Parts: sequence; structure tokens; C-alpha cells
Amino acid sequence: MEKELLKKRVCEAIDASADKIKDIANRIYAEPELGFKEVKTAAKVKSFMEEEIGIAPQTGLAINGVKGRLKGGKPGPTVAVLGELDAIGCPESPDADPNTGAAHKCGHNLQVATMLATGMGLYKSGVIKELAGDCVLFGVPAEEYVEITYRKKLLEEGKLHYIGGKSQLIYEGAFDDVDMAMMMHADKERPKPTISIGSSSNGFVGKNVQYIGKVAHAGDAPFEGINALNAAMLGLMGINSLRETFRESDHIRVHPIITKGGDIVNSVPADVRMELYVRAGTMKAIDNTHKKVDAALKAGGDAIGAETIIETLPGMFPLDCCERMNELFIENSKLVNPSVAVEDAGHFGGSTDMGDVSHLMPAIHPYVGGTVGLLHTKGFACVDFSACVLDTAKSFACMIVDLLCDEAQEAKEIIKNNPPILTKEEYIAKMDAYFNA
Repeated sequence: MEKELLKKRVCEAIDASADKIKDIANRIYAEPELGFKEVKTAAKVKSFMEEEIGIAPQTGLAINGVKGRLKGGKPGPTVAVLGELDAIGCPESPDADPNTGAAHKCGHNLQVATMLATGMGLYKSGVIKELAGDCVLFGVPAEEYVEITYRKKLLEEGKLHYIGGKSQLIYEGAFDDVDMAMMMHADKERPKPTISIGSSSNGFVGKNVQYIGKVAHAGDAPFEGINALNAAMLGLMGINSLRETFRESDHIRVHPIITKGGDIVNSVPADVRMELYVRAGTMKAIDNTHKKVDAALKAGGDAIGAETIIETLPGMFPLDCCERMNELFIENSKLVNPSVAVEDAGHFGGSTDMGDVSHLMPAIHPYVGGTVGLLHTKGFACVDFSACVLDTAKSFACMIVDLLCDEAQEAKEIIKNNPPILTKEEYIAKMDAYFNA
């Protein structure tokens, strides 16, 4: 059957289900949950897959992940469409959970709706049975790298091996039967239909830092103490002195915060703590830079005579998007809406754990318009649901038709021409090496 007809059918099926798709997006938005706590969200996604897409998904992956499979009419590659289940902390939002401060101000509810809409289009149209390969719909937990103390407790309890959602899923083998992956992300300040196509993003490692000094009376005998806050300030100055050595092409970002500056003002601070990310556009740049940062932090402690304890945690790998998949997304976005604006997003200075997935298989992570406000702020909102979710789902569904029709020749070529940057075993070894590196 001609691809054009198959694409027409999936688009019509998505349009016919628009009300249900918008409803699930709104219901997820109304009950935001932080990472590895997405119990209600996962239950909504599971029920929707069962009732509207006719599949019985796996659940409990990386604690709350939900994975459903639409079987094609013939064997072939598996294409995954991902949607992130977690919200971000944004307590100033009027829509935030009053108990946790969680709010969907990164648009993950829109991702999940897009993922489910893509599946509805393929299922309700019957087109999936015309294809050579499967489509996995994957609700993935904990993309936002937050609540580190809570997640470390999950590590200690043996419930997690890593503190990021997709890295944990990779470790558990949940991507072992997937050959390529795609997901969207809502853009910022793009109220009109727009797609922003990027090629890469920063990755990062996280660090917890503790300076241990010696307490003394701050007024009567400061000379008897060891000021851990001064050690931290010198460590920060050391990091700032390194910045002129950062190459622009590496996109390095080092951003610390002091989470504890002391106990009481009348005592010399003896316990000072910091958190920071070391970001860069390549793993090589991350590895080179985070060791320099460690040296600067330790120098601050040595200068004062304080003990410096640095805990390094694996974060996220840089995103490496598949060029041909990006091209297919552009082609199908223009097919769905000829007036859509196409922008070159270039390199994204932030991070996403889709970068981890992209090291193992061809993947894309386009940004789409239909939104106003900045991400992670109370002003972020979807103002054009059709542009943001429905059109994107149609583009993904049509793209899957391109990939898996004609005996999946397009998908097979992409897989052949885009070998993994790392094997799963190499990825796990690299991630494990960051613990207390």
C-alpha cells in the first residue's frame, strides 16, 4: 500500500482521537509527580494503553516506567517513542502540587500525550499491521536530575543502580529490544507552529562536596577554628580561575551552589556543603574538566587546613542526534503542516538523558512550538495543543511509516549507517567509573 495513504490514515486516526489525547495530557498535568515517584502518572499511562491502544504494557521498569509494544504485521526493527513521566520542582506555579512543589513546567505531560497519540494513530488506523517492525510506546521516569539525597537512598536500598531514569532503564535491559528511538520536547517562547532541530546537547556529571573544618567561637577564638566556609569560597574561586581554560567548542558549564554554609553565625563554620554540575558537549571534555574542578575544590580545603570530600555521581551523556532521522522528522512535519517554521537549534547547553539512549542507538529529540514562557518557570504553558502535540504525533507516526514500510528498508539503512557510539556494556562501565571518580 502506498505510503501516502498509510500516512493519511494515521493522521485521520489521531485527529479523531484528539479529545482523548488532550484529556490525558490535562489529567497528567493536574497531578504532577517528581522522578521515581510517578505512581499516579504511570497508572494513567498504563490504563490509557490498555483501553485506547489495545496493549498490555510492562510496568515497574526503573520503578515507574511503562512500556507497551505495538506489533507490526511482519518482523523488523523496533522504533520507540518516548514520553517522560516526571514533573519539575516549580513551587511558585499556581498549578504546583502544594505538598511537593512539583509542576509540569517542562512539558513532560505533552511528551506523554504525544507518545500515546502516536500509538493511537498507528493502532486505530490499522496501519501498524501494514509495517515490518514494531513500535514501542515508552513512558520513562525521572528525567529531571533532582532530589539527589532521596535517590541516593534508593541506591542504598538496592532499588536503583543509577539515579537517572533512562540510565536505569538501560542498566535493567529495557532498551535491549529497541533499535531506534525518538521523543519530542516542548520549546520555550514559541507560540506558533515551530520545530527546532538540534544535533547535540551537553552531558554532565554531578558532584556533592563537603568541607570539614573545626568549630570554634567566632568572636572569642576564631584562631582555634578551621573555617570550612572559607575553604569553600577558595574552592569556588579556583573554579572561576579555571574558566579561561575552557574552550568555547567544548560548551563547558560549571555551576555550583552552597547548600549548607554553616550552623550558627557565632561559630566558625565546620561543615559546609555544595552541589554542582560539570557540563560539556563531549564525554572527553567532561572527563578532562571534572578532574580540574576536583583539584580546584581540594586546593580550597588544603589552603585552610580543612578536609575536602568530593563525591562524583554519573549524570547524563551528551545528546548525539541521528541526521537522517532529523531529516525524516522535518519532511513529515512539513507534510502534516506545510506552514510550520523549521529552525536550526544547533547545540543545546542543557542536558537530557536522551543523550544516554543516543549513545546506544539512532535517536532524535526535536523541540516543538505551541508554547509560551521559559521552561522550568511558572510562565511556561501550552497555547496551541494541535501544534505541540497532535501535529508532532502525526509527524512521528508518519515517520514510523517511512521507517517500517517497504520491508523497513529505511530503518535498516539508518541502523547500518549509525552504529552505536558505545555498546551497552561499555556504557555501563563508563557510568560505573564515575562513582567516586
